[in-house]
Amino acid sequence: MADVVKKLTEDLQKQIEEFEPSLEVRNVGTVIEAGDGIARATGLADVRSQELVRFENGVMGIAFNLEKDNVGIIIMGDYAEISEGMQVFTTGRIASVPVGDALIGRVVNALGEPIDGKGPIKADRYRPIERIAPGVVERKDVDTPLQTGIKAIDSMIPIGRGQRELIIGDRQTGKTAIAIDTIINQKGQDVICIYVAIGQKKAQVARTVATLEKYGAMDYTVVVAAAADEPAALQYIAPYAGCAIGEEFMEQGKDALIVYDDLSKHAWAYREVSLLMRRPPGREAYPGDVFYLHSRLLERAARLADKFVIVPKAFSSEDGMADPEDGVDGKMYDGPLAKHDAEQALEALENADQYKIIKVRGSGGSLTALPIIETLLGDVSAYIPTNVISITDGQIYLESNLFYAGIRPAINVGISVSRVGGDAQTKAMKQVAGRLRLDMAAFRELAAFAQFGSDLDKATQAQLNRGLHMQEILKQPQYSPMSMEHQVIVIFAGTRGYADDVPLDRMAEWEQALLRHMDTVHSDLVKAIATEKKISPELEAKLEEAIQGFMTTWH
Repeated sequence: MADVVKKLTEDLQKQIEEFEPSLEVRNVGTVIEAGDGIARATGLADVRSQELVRFENGVMGIAFNLEKDNVGIIIMGDYAEISEGMQVFTTGRIASVPVGDALIGRVVNALGEPIDGKGPIKADRYRPIERIAPGVVERKDVDTPLQTGIKAIDSMIPIGRGQRELIIGDRQTGKTAIAIDTIINQKGQDVICIYVAIGQKKAQVARTVATLEKYGAMDYTVVVAAAADEPAALQYIAPYAGCAIGEEFMEQGKDALIVYDDLSKHAWAYREVSLLMRRPPGREAYPGDVFYLHSRLLERAARLADKFVIVPKAFSSEDGMADPEDGVDGKMYDGPLAKHDAEQALEALENADQYKIIKVRGSGGSLTALPIIETLLGDVSAYIPTNVISITDGQIYLESNLFYAGIRPAINVGISVSRVGGDAQTKAMKQVAGRLRLDMAAFRELAAFAQFGSDLDKATQAQLNRGLHMQEILKQPQYSPMSMEHQVIVIFAGTRGYADDVPLDRMAEWEQALLRHMDTVHSDLVKAIATEKKISPELEAKLEEAIQGFMTTWH
């Protein structure tokens, strides 16, 4: 027994001798008011705007309002446990989320914490959720298409990598369907997708994730979810968290696509926390900076400029790219005119033929944004819709009348527009769909007028007939995106009048039969369109011949 006591005494003595007190300086405050997802605290003298703070029960918050004698904190967790008199500590860390490849295939909340039951995320890097967007010199023109797989969009309202294209329409008109189809179509396109669900029902988010898994899209997708029952603070920061995850991929030189579903609920969440913080309300009770709320988010979507260096002819690397320090003249050429500047510098070098220009690793990435806005009774002139329309590079407008008439996707071609996507459209699509948008808009007007007239001349009847057939061609079932070469073939056949005599109720059958015929009998033509991305006169003649051959056999 004495030995045991002696051993215990020695162990205790050893621990006492080894103990070293540690000091750390922390800002400590006291909660003076709490409730409804917000708290006010005094004593946090050195806290920074947007800094993470921790309450003594472990719940996190963000310093939102920095006032003269107190700090307004939005609580990102269960606020029922937070009461007056509780201590709150600064963390020294601006609100940030884990980023990197470890998040791909996972469902996370607005703080980047996994909510899919697949274990912890081993991320090695964090990024602040708020960040200033890339400047003009760091960007370049949108010049590469982002194929959505939806005929009506890729032909008439094309989207480029690095663009912001708004999807706007009433509830239940197929807005999310377009975004999900676009994500599914990125399979094999080297595009990483981020889907941000804001204020949605958890059942709806689970359905979306199940759909993405079914079509193999979760292999390259991150889902960020702030459900309807979560605090407004989490719904407010969710899009910024998703954007930070996407920016990490963009700055590695990769292409990323982010869907914000939807920013109307995001604006509501921001209005809620702002009013609770007693920020002065403006139009429709939104705070004065609600435009800045969305502009600073959407401006972060960009097509970054490629950077180049001049290296010796013998230089080689596994991925065919170089690091900034590999340049022979010690310079790295960046900005919108990087290639041009590098070419001029190469010409000025002695023995210019012994050198070559190579792209710098990690440059030239892009982040494409597809924000979604829900309108009320088709009112696109409301406050939030007009704000986001003015920020984005075009909009896809979905109409409930078209949706209920069976025209799905229910895109109103007349007021939908893509301001920069035309530069990114493939030449083959431009060639076949050049006049399609104007023709379809003219057809809609003519169809409305024809309702009142009984006898129409032959030319008008032919135009109406062509329009009806093209309308059928542009219809597309959900979750069945179409490759660019198949779209080109179908639209080519439609605009050249090969479908004019096909009964309207058999158009879907005709389209499938045509594509099957082209894939089996004329696979060389399909391959040629996919690789060359343009239709040469010889290819056009062969296409005409192939479609004529099909029309003689189809009945």
